[in-house]
Amino acid sequence: MSITIRPYQEGDAHDIAALYNRHRDNPNPVAGGITGDELERELAERDTGTFLVAVDGGRVVGTFGLFHNTGRRSARAGELIADMFFVAPAYRNGVITGRLFTEAVEWMVQSGCLVLRLTVNPANSVAFKLYRRVGCVSVGQTVPGEDGNVELHNYIPLVLRSVFADLGPEVRSALGGLNSFGTVTEARDDELRSDVRLVDGVRTVDYHLALGEFRITASVDVDRGVVRGAEVTGPDGTARALRLTEPPYHVRAPRRPEPHRFGTGGLVCEVDGDDGTLSVLAEGHHGPLFVSTWPSCRADRPAGWREGEPRDLDIVAVENGVRVTERCGEDEVVGTVTLTEGTLRQDFAFASRPGRIFQTVGLRQGTFVHPDGERHPIGLGLGVRDASEAVAASQVVPAGTELAWHGTSWGIGLPVREPVRLIHSALLERGLAADPDGVARLRTDFRPTAARTDAQTDARTADAGTGVRTADAETGARTADVETGARTAEAGADAGAGAVRPVRTDSNPSAVRRLELTASAAGVTSWKEGTTKVLRSPYPRTRVFGYNPRWSAGMWVTAENSRFGRASGLGWGVRPTVWEEKHPLGLFAPRERIGWELTAPEDTAEPVRADIQAPDSEEEIVLWLTPNTPRETTVVLDSAGTRWELGSAGFRQIWATAATVRLADGSWLDCRPADGACAQAELVLRTTPSGLLIGCVSPARRPSAWQLAVHSEPTRS
Repeated sequence: MSITIRPYQEGDAHDIAALYNRHRDNPNPVAGGITGDELERELAERDTGTFLVAVDGGRVVGTFGLFHNTGRRSARAGELIADMFFVAPAYRNGVITGRLFTEAVEWMVQSGCLVLRLTVNPANSVAFKLYRRVGCVSVGQTVPGEDGNVELHNYIPLVLRSVFADLGPEVRSALGGLNSFGTVTEARDDELRSDVRLVDGVRTVDYHLALGEFRITASVDVDRGVVRGAEVTGPDGTARALRLTEPPYHVRAPRRPEPHRFGTGGLVCEVDGDDGTLSVLAEGHHGPLFVSTWPSCRADRPAGWREGEPRDLDIVAVENGVRVTERCGEDEVVGTVTLTEGTLRQDFAFASRPGRIFQTVGLRQGTFVHPDGERHPIGLGLGVRDASEAVAASQVVPAGTELAWHGTSWGIGLPVREPVRLIHSALLERGLAADPDGVARLRTDFRPTAARTDAQTDARTADAGTGVRTADAETGARTADVETGARTAEAGADAGAGAVRPVRTDSNPSAVRRLELTASAAGVTSWKEGTTKVLRSPYPRTRVFGYNPRWSAGMWVTAENSRFGRASGLGWGVRPTVWEEKHPLGLFAPRERIGWELTAPEDTAEPVRADIQAPDSEEEIVLWLTPNTPRETTVVLDSAGTRWELGSAGFRQIWATAATVRLADGSWLDCRPADGACAQAELVLRTTPSGLLIGCVSPARRPSAWQLAVHSEPTRS
C-alpha cells in the first residue's frame, strides 16, 4: 500500500463525492449525497486555501481542506478553517490521518496563515482525542451547539513563526526534523472545557512544545491572534526569553458597539456595528424573526450565518432605516436598509460584485410554503433537504416565485426576483444581481397573523415514514397571503399562548408507576407505567447519544445557550453538573443553583409534573428526555396551532408547542408545558442514529414546568 498526499486536481471532484457518499460518517453529510459538480462548486465558493487528497493506487481514500469560509463561519485575518477532513474507515489506523494534518499545517506556515480552526463532534472520541493530541485548544463554546460540534483552535504555527527568528541553529535543526505535531505538544485531556486563562484581563492559552532536547513555552492572546511571550529552555535547564516577530497580518478585534435600531408597527430592526448583521425582532416572538448577514465588499470573505468577521463599517441614519458603507481599497459596498409598513428593503450599490448573503427565518414553529405549493412544517429535513454542510447542494428557487412562512403571531413572505438557494426550509443563500440602475434590491414582508377561533387543522400523514402533508382538502384550511395580511387556517385559538389544560391518561387502577431518580446519573434512570417502559437509559453505564458523549439518564436538566443564538443555538444536554439529592424525586446543583423535582401521583391517570428552578441562570433551561421508542417511530405534534403527524425518519429537528411520541410497546408519551409555564416554553425534537431526543425548553429566569403523561392513543391539544 503506497499512499500519496497531493493537492486537489481537476477531475478529483467526482471521486471525492463518491468517497463521501459511500460512508454515512463523512464530515459533510447531505441527505441523498452530493455530486462531483456540487463538490467542485463548494470548493470554489469556500475560497479554498488548499485541499489535500490522499490517494492509494489512484483511488481517493482521504481528504483535508483549509478554507477562508464554510458558509457557517468566516475566518479572521491569518486564520483558516479546516473541514472535509475524512479518511476511509479501512485506512484510519494508519499514518494517513497524521500526514494529512501535518502537511496541511506546513502549508499554512508557508502561506502566512498561522491559526487553524476546526469543528469536531465531541461524541467522536477518536477524532476529538486526535485534535487534542496535536495541540488544538478550546477558546470559546465548550459544548456542542445546535450543529452538534465544538470548535477548536490550533496556534502552533503562530507560535513557531513568531519565535523562529530568535531560535538558535540547534533548535532550528530540531524543528526541521518535525514530522508530527503529536510528538511536540504537551498532552491535553479530552474534557469539554475551556483552555483559556485570564491574565491581566487578556484571554490567553499556553503552549509547551518539545523540540528534541529543547522546550518552548508560549502564551497566546486569542482575541488579538498574537503571541504575548515565549521562552526556550535548553538541555541544561537554562531558560531564555525569545524575541517575537509580529505575524504578517492584523486581526481586527471586535469593538462590540451598541447596535443601530429602528422600527415601527411591532417590528424593530437591529444592525450590528461590528459585522453588519441585520436582525428583525417582533412583538410576540422569542428571538429574532429574521436575520440577514452583510455581503462584504470582498466576494471571497462573506459572513457566515453563524459568524462573520468584524469589519470597518460606516453606519448613518436615514429615513426609516440606516445606510451602511464598507470600503476595501478601491471597492465599496453601500447598503441602505429601511423598514416601512412591515416591508424590509435592502438595497445594495457596488462597483465589484460583493459576497453572498445568508438569511435565516427565525420562526421555529409554523408552516413553510414551498414554491411548488406544497406545505411543510418548519424544520430540518422537512420540505427541503438540509444542505448546511455543503451549501452548493442546496435547492435553487427560480425567479418569479415566492417563499412564505406562517407562524403563530407572524408571517414572512419573500418574493424571489433573482434565483435563491434554499439551504434548508428556514435558511437561504442570496446573491446580489444589480438592476439596470446598478442597485440590487432585496425585499422581505412581515405581517402579523390574525387570531383564529375556528377548529385546529388536523394535518396527518398517510405514511409516517415518507413525509407529511396538511389535510387542507379535508379541513378547508386556507393558505395565508402574507402580502395582504390574511391569516393561516392552521392557527388554533390561543396557540402558543402557554395556556395548557391538564391531560389525564387512560385510567388503569392496576398500573403501578415507578420512577428512579439518581444523583450520580444526573437524572431519571428508570420510569415505568405498569409494564410500559417510558424512557431509555444506559445507567449505570455511559454511552454516546447523538452529539452527547456522556449520556446516562433518560431524563435530565441542563442550562443551554439560547435556542435562537446565532453563534451556536441550543445544545445537546452535555453540560457537566454535580447534583445532590434533595429528596427521592428532587435534585439540586449547588454550583449552578439549579433545582428540579418531579411530582408523580400514585394514580397513573394523572400526569407526571417536572418543576425546575434556576433563578440565577442567564441561559435557557432544558428538560431532556430520551423516550423508549423503536428505531423509527411516529410523532404527533402541535406546531403553531397545526397538528402534524410525522415519521421520525422524515425529519432531523422540529419545534412544537406539544408533542406525543409512540413508544416501543405502542403507548404514547405526551409532553407539554404545565399550568403556569411561560408563553415561550416549547419543545424541540431531534432524530439521531441513537434515537429520538426531546428537549423541553424554557427561557432564562422564567417559570419552567412540564407535564408528561402516557396514553393509549395520541393526545389532542
